[in-house]
Amino acid sequence: MPEVRIIRNYVGFENSHTLDSYLERGGYAAFKTSLAKDPDEVTEIVKKSGLRGRGGAGFPTGMKWSFIPKDVDKPVYLCCNADESEPGSFKDREILEKDPHQMLEGIAIACYAIGSHKSYIYIRGEMPYGAKIIQGAIDEAYEKGYLGKNIFNTGFDLDISLYRGAGAYICGEETGLLESIEGKNGEPRPKPPFPAQVGLFGCPTIVNNVETLAFVPHIINNGPDWFAAIGTPKNTGTKIYGLSGCINKPGLYELPLGITIRELIDEYGGGVVNGNKVKAISPGGSSSALLTADDLDMPLDFDTMAKAGSMLGTAGVTVMDETVCMVRVAQNLAHFYRDESCGQCVQCREGTWWLEKILRGIEEGRGTMEQIDILLDACSQMRGTTICALADGCAMPVDSIVRKFRHEFEEHINLGKCPHDNPCMGDWN
Repeated sequence: MPEVRIIRNYVGFENSHTLDSYLERGGYAAFKTSLAKDPDEVTEIVKKSGLRGRGGAGFPTGMKWSFIPKDVDKPVYLCCNADESEPGSFKDREILEKDPHQMLEGIAIACYAIGSHKSYIYIRGEMPYGAKIIQGAIDEAYEKGYLGKNIFNTGFDLDISLYRGAGAYICGEETGLLESIEGKNGEPRPKPPFPAQVGLFGCPTIVNNVETLAFVPHIINNGPDWFAAIGTPKNTGTKIYGLSGCINKPGLYELPLGITIRELIDEYGGGVVNGNKVKAISPGGSSSALLTADDLDMPLDFDTMAKAGSMLGTAGVTVMDETVCMVRVAQNLAHFYRDESCGQCVQCREGTWWLEKILRGIEEGRGTMEQIDILLDACSQMRGTTICALADGCAMPVDSIVRKFRHEFEEHINLGKCPHDNPCMGDWN
């Protein structure tokens, strides 16, 4: 399957992050086209394209926009989620640093469609260079009249502000992000109400991912049928897959949704290092349930991954070969989620701590056979019981690892030590 570049088409060009470069490539033409249409028509175009959110859940973008109440007497906000903090995911950073005006134009079109005149870009604190590039792009857009008052003499006003977070994984969750922008602790809110009804500062709000918004100008320019013809009927368009792990050619690959795991690894990743065999695959970032070598011919799309009990998520595909210790992988993941839990919910605050504690004991040769089932029981108590999905994000991969690689846990316990050296993945602890 050939690589199909839409968002990444101009990545790597000299000064590709500048407004002049973007205008040379037809930049902001889609925004002008959109302003000549009725806002509802713009939303319908995005709906017809089948674009689904590229930040994790894969919810239909146009449908999400349509949830904003009509004739609301409050401000409407659009927040761009640039808090890319999912381990294994690194596709948004490239857009932010190398072609940010795609995202800005997508924000502008989305704001017009939902009736918003104020947008926030929430960027992770560990991306100082990306923040610098985005702020420069925003300044350029204001200077040339693409943002501000009476844009293109249409009467449409739009202000965009950059907001830098402090490096908390939980702020990638949309309501945790809203709390952070409001100056509060990044603690997710119970839902309902959903942000489209009660969001930022108590007003209707849409939260979209960087990659999602970057697709919007291309859909407006080329039409919804063009986008819908790429990928599969319910999983349209391309996806930027972030391939890492025990791979000869790790990197970003923009491909039609539905490429198989095997194609991604062999045709684009250059195969597994040292000619080794695939043991496990994390298909959608660290919070997705792991797949095995038996699943290599599965299409990497939202629906197939969900049917398999995992999720496409951010499409951060991490490959683990036969040298990797799966107990150590599980322990490393639990350690991460334990550190990143906001602590609101008991099941998350205590569950992540206990998972990490038990897994560390097994990895270090101090485990018991009874603890294997205790891990599974703890995971079942954590899933679907908390305000946000962080507990699920820990429990899903750990549960899948224990179930699919139980023999490795038993081997650790019987030997009283870890039998693996992990030359590929290194010491994660």
